[in-house]
Amino acid sequence: MPERRDVVVTYDVNTLTKEGRKRLRSVAKICEGCGQRVQWSVFECSVTDADLERLRQRLRRAMNPDEDSVRIYHLRGRRSEVVESYGRDGWVDFDAPLIL
Repeated sequence: MPERRDVVVTYDVNTLTKEGRKRLRSVAKICEGCGQRVQWSVFECSVTDADLERLRQRLRRAMNPDEDSVRIYHLRGRRSEVVESYGRDGWVDFDAPLIL
């Protein structure tokens, strides 16, 4: 099984135009496909190298580099080791046992 790494994807999409609002929805949908939304424009993702490259390509195609910003932060260690969270936190550990 390929090794997974944790990354944080953030974005700021110009929504002053109809095209910008469409790009925002597209970028959000791409991120939803690879990770968990932890804030409005912030996603935590656990990806393989191949997943990460596909994510990069899809995000670059969806955004307008003259108006939008997308950032990918590589976490040094597992999320539980490097992220402090206070207040509402809807993150789910999908690697943990599932209790029905």
